[in-house]
Amino acid sequence: MEKIRLDYNNMMTESIGERDGVPAAAFTSYAKAIKAAQQKVVENRGKGWQEWTELPFMDKAEVLKIIEAGKQIKKSCEYFVVFGIGGSALGPLAAATALLHLHHNELKRSKRRAPKLYVEDNVDPERMAALLDVIVPEKTVFNIVTKSGETSETLSQLLIVLDILKKTLGKDAKEHIVVTTTIGKGTLYSIAKAEGYKIFGVGKGVGGRFSVLSAVGLLPMAAVGIDIKAVLRGAAAMSKDCFKKDIKQNPGLAAAFLQFYSMKNGKNISVMMPYADSLKYMADFYCQIWGESLGKAVDNSGSPVYAGQTPAKALGVTDQHSQIQLYTEGPFDKVITFIGVENFRSEVAIPQIKGMEAVDFLQKQSLNKLINAERQATEFALTKAKRPNFTIILPVINGETVGQLLALMMYQTAYAGALLDVDTYNQPGVEEGKKATFAMLGRKGYEDKMKEIKGAFRSADYIINKL
Repeated sequence: MEKIRLDYNNMMTESIGERDGVPAAAFTSYAKAIKAAQQKVVENRGKGWQEWTELPFMDKAEVLKIIEAGKQIKKSCEYFVVFGIGGSALGPLAAATALLHLHHNELKRSKRRAPKLYVEDNVDPERMAALLDVIVPEKTVFNIVTKSGETSETLSQLLIVLDILKKTLGKDAKEHIVVTTTIGKGTLYSIAKAEGYKIFGVGKGVGGRFSVLSAVGLLPMAAVGIDIKAVLRGAAAMSKDCFKKDIKQNPGLAAAFLQFYSMKNGKNISVMMPYADSLKYMADFYCQIWGESLGKAVDNSGSPVYAGQTPAKALGVTDQHSQIQLYTEGPFDKVITFIGVENFRSEVAIPQIKGMEAVDFLQKQSLNKLINAERQATEFALTKAKRPNFTIILPVINGETVGQLLALMMYQTAYAGALLDVDTYNQPGVEEGKKATFAMLGRKGYEDKMKEIKGAFRSADYIINKL
């Protein structure tokens, strides 16, 4: 198996100086905290909200069950739609985008050999209307995904398509819906049991943003023909590396500590910048897991800390022409993580054309060489400007390396949460918004919350062009 690499030379003082770099001695001075973080994560493998750590080592029978369901979906439909939000959508979207043809949905079926895939993670009414314009519901399997079974956005999407399916297919509507949720708990599970939908479970200790290696991500991958065994092999290999005690051999712990030290040094923004369009949504996946897991008002003892690091996403080469100016010459408040690919799946040569001497330096080159030269040039420019950056290198993009990358991001997050001493797995800020939404839509039991909301509404005194 080809392994991804973590190059953090440009985080160190030797490269960017003492003010913004991490001194080699920091690994020694923080040795006790590093050891405690490693022990906390590893010793709690498979326990509580760390049930996700066992997903790469899933029972073979469970994997085969998902593969078989994926095969049946491939045969039975022309469109496969995932309704979910947050981790229920970003994980499958990131993995599928990385591993499918970049124009998968536009390919002819004979070449695509799988359903068209749509991951719908918002309730913008125009987006739903647009989806219904391009799919045929009777030829579609809808995967309804919510860990809690109570997500308003996802339940509303279910009601919309269920109404359409029942009107056109009657009792056969249930054959077009597959549910992924916590078994035995939540509104969605109750509906699924009553309606007779096929149900895939999410472990009670697997939070949504850590669920990509469960049926949440694996079923959509299998439905479009991705080799989920390869993804799990890669994730398992990375997990074993991330169990190691030596931080110099543990990429998840090393990446977490570098960010932790940088946060202590005023670097409160973390930019994820892949140099591959197929990895574009890996930055979105990172933004959710990093922001929602680490942004906490209190630490584990209940003391105020207001911890976290604001994640931002960029895409190389595109955002060299928009964001890099800020990163190179703006405030010293960022760490940039690049994702590079050594060997792309396609080779595109740049031809030589006579009479074009002004672009001789490009002729007889390739887009492959160009994109990697651009990434390395950006790393150089940032390092010269004393801006901390490190690079994750994928030898190739395949199921195994994508599995490694997903696992690395999850372990980096878990170790960072342990170093910051916050609850990595709760989301009280999100829950408050959910409760307010229930109240504003008139859900029973939320009357007191609605009274609170009405008392907090803004004054009309500070609205421009008010009605």
